Amino acid sequence: MNSPDPIPARLRIVPERRDEALIPFRFQSGVASPLAIECPPLAGPADEAWLAGAITESAETAGAAWAHGEHYALVALALDEAAGDIEAAAALAYERLLVAVRPSAHPYLLRIWNYFAAINQGEGDEERYRRFCVGRARAVDGMFNDPPPAATAIGTVGAPGQLKVVALCSRAPAIALENPRQTPAWQYPREHGPVSPGFSRGAILDADTATPRLLASGTASIVGHVSLHLGDCAEQLRESLRNLDALMAQAAGKTGHRFQPAGCEALRIYLRHAADLDAARAVMATTGIPADRISYLRGDVCRRELDVELEGVFAAT
Repeated sequence: MNSPDPIPARLRIVPERRDEALIPFRFQSGVASPLAIECPPLAGPADEAWLAGAITESAETAGAAWAHGEHYALVALALDEAAGDIEAAAALAYERLLVAVRPSAHPYLLRIWNYFAAINQGEGDEERYRRFCVGRARAVDGMFNDPPPAATAIGTVGAPGQLKVVALCSRAPAIALENPRQTPAWQYPREHGPVSPGFSRGAILDADTATPRLLASGTASIVGHVSLHLGDCAEQLRESLRNLDALMAQAAGKTGHRFQPAGCEALRIYLRHAADLDAARAVMATTGIPADRISYLRGDVCRRELDVELEGVFAAT
């Protein structure tokens, strides 16, 4: 008996601008779009296109964007902060996100990006990132945390004013991943804030196809729940890459497919200090990740003591 033909990939990512993209990310400031991310490019591609076949419906305004395909959908929101209240903005953004997603044909949240300025402003539990986590937790439903989606939260350049939330949604759930080297973020101890961050370390999409995709959440120099290599951006990046290697091993165990650096479709490296670009590029030159797929962006890590964070998409081999 002949075995059935493998199912082709439903999603692929290219580090360039594509008009047909389900999610057309642009890394630039001063553009009134929820998909224009205010993390200026320092080197590498300034665009990232998430391709998911034919789009059946789409629209974009200054405050929202949405697009629907057969298997995947986009919902993106840009909300003004009232008097710098990031907690209230986060709660409202996630309320609107769930209202848009849950009753739709794509009710599962797979991957979320959160961007807002001055992410580390404020001391202790008044830090803006911690207030964002409180607002998000106040708004989400039980399904959101069972398990939480892969996610990133990065500080953009400029003064506080707007929160952008971009979500990849699907007809079917992803396979959520945790990293054995790291405490699950949703189990962080109280010292990291009044509410633990709501995200998984990664997600596997299209596990039933010939080439599943691994979506790595924002990954930094954290082992257990402790930040390491403070003041050394290059070593922080190496530790982040060790965490990425561990996540790829977890994905391989879940799918039976190999995930390797050469299979990277797009990688973002967020740098707190533009002066660390050369050191970061020197580290990345040793990894086997194709250099033309790496976007180096100016962005602040949610932990104020850390200087670099990466995230990426890897196609199985």
